Amino acid sequence: MLLVYTHKITPRLKYVFKHICTRILGVKVEFTTKIETFIAHDSLKMSYTKQQLGNEFFVKSHDILFEQGLSDLDINVQNWENTKCFFYNGDKSAIPFDIFAASFYLLSRYEEYLPHVKDEFGRFTAAESLAYKCGFLHQPVVDIWAYKFKEAIQAQFEEFKFSEKSYTIKPIIDVPSAYNFRLKGFMRTLGGVVKDIFRFRFKSLYIRFMVILGFKHDPFDTFKFLINRQKNTKVKFLFFFLIGDYSTYDKGINPNKKKFVSLIKHVADYCLVGLKTSYFAIEDISILKKEKLRMEDILNTTLKASRQSFSRLNLPESYRNLIELEIQEDYTMGYVNHIGFRAGSCTPFLFYDLDYETQTPLKIHPYHLMDYALLKTHSLLDKKKVLNEIIHEVKQVNGEFIPVFHNYTYSNEKQWYGFKELFNIILESANED
Repeated sequence: MLLVYTHKITPRLKYVFKHICTRILGVKVEFTTKIETFIAHDSLKMSYTKQQLGNEFFVKSHDILFEQGLSDLDINVQNWENTKCFFYNGDKSAIPFDIFAASFYLLSRYEEYLPHVKDEFGRFTAAESLAYKCGFLHQPVVDIWAYKFKEAIQAQFEEFKFSEKSYTIKPIIDVPSAYNFRLKGFMRTLGGVVKDIFRFRFKSLYIRFMVILGFKHDPFDTFKFLINRQKNTKVKFLFFFLIGDYSTYDKGINPNKKKFVSLIKHVADYCLVGLKTSYFAIEDISILKKEKLRMEDILNTTLKASRQSFSRLNLPESYRNLIELEIQEDYTMGYVNHIGFRAGSCTPFLFYDLDYETQTPLKIHPYHLMDYALLKTHSLLDKKKVLNEIIHEVKQVNGEFIPVFHNYTYSNEKQWYGFKELFNIILESANED
């Protein structure tokens, strides 16, 4: 156990120390404001305050963990060996930066509560983030800092044995529409036919009729391939099916179609299944509740995980709605068009509500790569290089790598050429030393 002496025990302090020490490094952590208790402790210990007590392991604290609400922070990002950090705390500290304050800033998504420019879907973009602007989005800095802290404290407590965790992967299959042409209904099919004709998409028109007549396989129906891959790997895939009502943004399959329900049940026999919430469910808890109950009826079990449509997040309301409906996990934290670590970590963490100053039970699993971001790189060789680089970053800190691919990513469409091979690289990375 690590005992931390500090002048004031706050919810923020407990939250971030437990993420770094317990979730990343596997060490239980306790806190005290009593010097006598601290001196009497004969194992791993450190002080986290403004002034060092004696010659103990000491990290000089920044004010952010002792504040409430938001303040105008002066952030100066500096180089630190193989990475970057901020909240420099001088030479007297055992490590040159207050990694706990910096980690809290990233994990709590402090910057997303501050004024910023949103994109056309109302999303916080990578370009608005400190990590992107200062060139460390590609690194899981919170985990890297945690291991630097471990190295420093291990030098002072040589006999203490830290537990080791290992690299894991959690492949996400996002299903906004299970089929491109099947089960769309007469009016939607007619509308599709008219569009194809007016846009001179005769190849699409031909495939549409061949699929509807049963002579050809629907291009989005890659579920047989995915289930076969699932049967040959120990890693559980997590599917997110959209079962919301048809709208401007959500054009999935009608959830009342028996064949669609049967597909979800079939996938759930082999893989994990969660809810891909519809575009408008993010703002309306009644829609979210309806979709949750609909998915629970299909799965015949309690819904555990969700992912927001278009990767939209409106903090803190989006997460509060999930908590109110007792959804335990969310997989929306990431950027659609940029590869990297939105919250600075590749270790799942609990959502901290900055308005209420409380740690919540909602576990955030940040994703680090979406298939669309890989389309920016042109050749398959470049895609492999980028993919291997992000895998390497996560492996270095024994984190959890979460890629998001879609069901149509595995189709034979030209733009998705080579993505089956990329998926195999991800699956094989879990078996390598």
